[in-house]
Amino acid sequence: MEQKRLLLAIGLSFLVFFVWSITFAPKPSETPTEQTLAQKPAESPAAKAGEGATPAPAATPAQETTARNVEASPVDRAAREIVVDTRLYRMTLSEQGGAVKSMVLKNYRETVEKDSPLKELIPEGTGSTVISSFGAESGSGGAQALYTAGIEGNKIDVQGQPQELRFTYASPSGIRIEKTYRFSPESYLIDLKVQIQNQGSQAVQGVLKLGLRHPIPKDASSYGFQGPLGLIDGSLKEVKIKDIEKEGQLQGNLHWIAIEEHYFMESLINNTPGPGIMAVSYAVPIVENQLVKETGEIAPGSSYSLDCSIFMGPRSLSVLKAAGNDLDKAINFGWVEIIAKPCLYFMNFIYSFIPNYGIAIIILTIITRLIFWPLATKSYKSMNDMRKLQPLMQEIRQKYKDDKARINQETMALYKTYKINPMGGCLPMLIQLPVFFALYRMLYQAIELRHAPFFGWINDLSAPDRLFHFDFKIPFMTEPYGIPVLTLIMGGTMLLQQKMSPQAGDPTQAKMMMLMPIVFTFIFINFPSGLVLYWLVSNIVSIGQQYYIMKKMS
Repeated sequence: MEQKRLLLAIGLSFLVFFVWSITFAPKPSETPTEQTLAQKPAESPAAKAGEGATPAPAATPAQETTARNVEASPVDRAAREIVVDTRLYRMTLSEQGGAVKSMVLKNYRETVEKDSPLKELIPEGTGSTVISSFGAESGSGGAQALYTAGIEGNKIDVQGQPQELRFTYASPSGIRIEKTYRFSPESYLIDLKVQIQNQGSQAVQGVLKLGLRHPIPKDASSYGFQGPLGLIDGSLKEVKIKDIEKEGQLQGNLHWIAIEEHYFMESLINNTPGPGIMAVSYAVPIVENQLVKETGEIAPGSSYSLDCSIFMGPRSLSVLKAAGNDLDKAINFGWVEIIAKPCLYFMNFIYSFIPNYGIAIIILTIITRLIFWPLATKSYKSMNDMRKLQPLMQEIRQKYKDDKARINQETMALYKTYKINPMGGCLPMLIQLPVFFALYRMLYQAIELRHAPFFGWINDLSAPDRLFHFDFKIPFMTEPYGIPVLTLIMGGTMLLQQKMSPQAGDPTQAKMMMLMPIVFTFIFINFPSGLVLYWLVSNIVSIGQQYYIMKKMS
């Protein structure tokens, strides 16, 4: 029975390794993107497929008195750029596409360095985002269409009161598109109204597409979910990069669509109730997520409007909660969410009194361990009872070494005599596993830990801890290369825990168990230091409790 217990423990450990390698792999390093995109020359709408029909021959005088006079947008000028400045961000919009060309967040930086550029959400080479088009296929007024901005200057300072910016585009076929942005001074939410006006002489119909574009690495799923998602029929739908070709379109009552990376998110919120389509595509490395709405027939002189909101900002639970529209559902902790979200709220609550997330993690870990103190005590008592039986079990193995069935029979009789449950040490630990996983997922995804200092050399709890930086590579370690002090200390505490636990009677099994701390140390070497700190503190509390129980029962 003891052998089965040990094998079960080893099996569970490797299961944990596997889940960790999938769910909690180290994050990829962020590449600074505070650069200005090169301005592409404006192209004629007629020169692009779907940018409107070729202008018809000049109308006769009779036709001019009966047909609507439609003035197409000019194509022989450079696109202007308008900068919108608020306390939270600096957004650059372009007349080319009437779209967002740059979004710089003022409260976040690219790296942990104090002189690092501010965080740019639209990396170089991405092109613009919040792109609209209308038509049966590629449509009018798309990314290459030249809109006209409704202001004379090139900058809007949003202070005190919300302000608007309108872009207009008219195709030669009589379709007029207006995109009206409304900016608030203290919010990442931006209202957007897209209006399709039929100024031609014939009814038109088609689909209105409004889309987001963002680069996502092909192997992004290895670091937790990154990619396109949406809230459809009240349920969160995440489309992994590898599944985009298979699940390219999702239909239903579409509340919002989004593209998320590790710590930031872009979203389009549909404020016009009704069915819609979330259409996703991927051309390495650009993910495109479109909100597609049927406009129905638009008669001459009539129009169709789509009211939306844009969110471009941090994946912070508090920020998304304040933005409303169920945007906080984008932070998905999976099957442990019911535990992870309260832990995140509580960690932030601690931070509000003690403004150091490292200390907040320590306090959260200690409180969690105190909650499970009775279960852990029961486990350590069972382990202590097993320790006392080791000499008797060794005698049984020696006496019946050639009869495994008899060894199991006598071992079970021994357990029965001393009223010991051989699984008593494992079950309490299994009950605690969901909490451990919840804390790991929460700490890995929490933007609060991004660039958050602890003390000394640990200046970023979302990055691996490295004392000194070396120019040479170190096996099993990702950049930067240095001494993982916190991880090594954590490995030492695991080794001490292992020595305090009852040793297996089989020498081979005992050696395997002693290797576990070494294996864990290599696994944790590239983990964010916030995760390592949690595991280290948890180990220290466990060692103290185990020592207390063992001494009390000795």
